[in-house]
Amino acid sequence: MSTPTVTTPSGSTQPGPVIIHSARLVSGFDTIPDAWVRFEGGRVVERGLGDAWRALVTPETGVTDATGRFLVPGFIDLHCHGAGGAASDEGEAAIERVLAVHNAHGTTRTVLSLVTAPVEALASQLEVIAAFTRRDPRVLGSHLEGPFLDDAFRGAHDPELLRTADADAVDRLLAAADGTLRQITIAPEHEGAAEAIARFVDAGVAVAVGHTGADFDTALAAFDAGATILTHAFNGMRGIHHRAPGPVVAAMHADHVTLEIINDGVHVHPDVVKLAFAGAPGRVALITDAMAATGSADGVYILGSLEVVVEQGVARLREGGSIAGSTLTQDEALRRAVVDSGIPFDQAVAALTVVPAAAIGRAHDLGRLDPGFAADAVLLGEELDVQAVWSAGSRLV
Repeated sequence: MSTPTVTTPSGSTQPGPVIIHSARLVSGFDTIPDAWVRFEGGRVVERGLGDAWRALVTPETGVTDATGRFLVPGFIDLHCHGAGGAASDEGEAAIERVLAVHNAHGTTRTVLSLVTAPVEALASQLEVIAAFTRRDPRVLGSHLEGPFLDDAFRGAHDPELLRTADADAVDRLLAAADGTLRQITIAPEHEGAAEAIARFVDAGVAVAVGHTGADFDTALAAFDAGATILTHAFNGMRGIHHRAPGPVVAAMHADHVTLEIINDGVHVHPDVVKLAFAGAPGRVALITDAMAATGSADGVYILGSLEVVVEQGVARLREGGSIAGSTLTQDEALRRAVVDSGIPFDQAVAALTVVPAAAIGRAHDLGRLDPGFAADAVLLGEELDVQAVWSAGSRLV
């Protein structure tokens, strides 16, 4: 689809009441026909069936007729580096551009991901994201994808900047994020990793296993120690072998772990996506891992400190040819899950909403269209194309 115009809620006044009616509501693994929801003050305040919504309309109410369309919670992206020619590490103006592209494709809440860089540079980037998070509900916080990664499975991370974890580096990063670090990816097999995992978990950060050479037992030990996410499952790690099952099967085995999947048709085969949903029911989160070329043209881009060439929408490092993120949007990930992998629609929607919300401790207020939850919603047509988007009660598309 073409990218719709987006009006951002940053700095906006409190949105007025909104009613969306006559929808096929898909939320929290449930599908409800002829449903309506009412938003006010950035929250879902009421929902019901049939025509009862009519009695709630006031002159100030914005009314949307959703007849024949799907209404789903706003998409939550746990892992996003960029879009629109901009990256999350380039400052506030760049973040606005990144969000605008993804908002237009149904993503209402984003965890902004940072690639490996020196600790002081990462600290500065975390401070910028922290300030943005405090004033704009579309940003949930930050994700450090590095620098505590394994060189052999580094993917699109600068090998010169990878390092083992130590207490000073961990504390510096936590201090810079000031409570807004939502996720950190760590290779658990390296010196200092166990202590770092414990420190991040104690600080309320979701620890992810990824870019790792860990075997099944090492990955499982990290999950037992408090890690709760597998960063882009199947990519940047050992694969599944019948005598050496590796981190993916360890994540399936540990029933508190969420498996991220980049469902762009490049990173993971559609039948392997289906395998992940079967192996970890209710625990797959569809992410984008999007980089700057998302919503933009093919060409040459910079990811962190590395040059990336994007051809036909596929991003690869110029040196070595490793896949370097994606140009995926979450509406496309949804369509691919349903059409290419045969995932039931309610399960695919959950992988973009309730599952990622739970993965970062926001199951109480994000990912569902229930009273008390954030007024984040996406209206989808029959072809699962995005037709309208609300974030915190403000209409973006």
